Amino acid sequence: MALNFQPIYVLASGGERALERLDVVTNNLANVNTPGFKKLLLREMSQYIPENKGDTSHLFVFPRFNDTPVITTQGNLIKTDAPFDLAIFGEGFFGVQTPNGIKYTRNGHFLRDSEGFIVDSNGNYLLNEQGKRIQITDTKSKITFLEDGSIYAGNQLIGKLMIRNFTAVRPDSESYYIPDQQKNAQEITPKFSIKQGYIEQSNVNGIQAMIELINAQRRFEIYGNLMRSLDQMEQKSNEIGRA
Repeated sequence: MALNFQPIYVLASGGERALERLDVVTNNLANVNTPGFKKLLLREMSQYIPENKGDTSHLFVFPRFNDTPVITTQGNLIKTDAPFDLAIFGEGFFGVQTPNGIKYTRNGHFLRDSEGFIVDSNGNYLLNEQGKRIQITDTKSKITFLEDGSIYAGNQLIGKLMIRNFTAVRPDSESYYIPDQQKNAQEITPKFSIKQGYIEQSNVNGIQAMIELINAQRRFEIYGNLMRSLDQMEQKSNEIGRA
């Protein structure tokens, strides 16, 4: 008896999508306490391949990966009162200089290093709007960040934060993001206010993420059970065909 490959393709593709969704949800859940982390969403699409020349009852239809957009909704702000903790309320990302070029982040936990440069927890430099490192050598004056990103040491203007926004971003590494060139990301005007002494939490809802994880696991198990059942049915069909 001839083997019908259509359900095998459908189930194998569905199982692969379920595994991808499990990976995305697990990553979201693992970063529920990462400052400035933005949730990822797995989007799927249906693929139709009419190999049967018009017989609509036997079309190949199976789920395919579409994309994993970054959900840039606002996270909750937590008050820390640390002078170099900064939160963006609204749209945009801090510009940070890394060994691999400028990256963007919403993680506003910054420090002042021994040379007076403002750096993140990885030692990468926070940038001003001209793309230069921000250095504050005055250790006696009060450091103030205004809502528009202006930086003052006492009454002296030090500079202004680089805040950039894009139509689409993708995760790069750590808590960094870069413009998503696959989506032809364009730079757009950020709408924001800077909150000094605050940290933005992840926008992942821990309870919702746990529910999504359970559902993703169940979906993967269902596809696995269906493939085992299909294999058993094919074996029975072959036995009947030989009888």
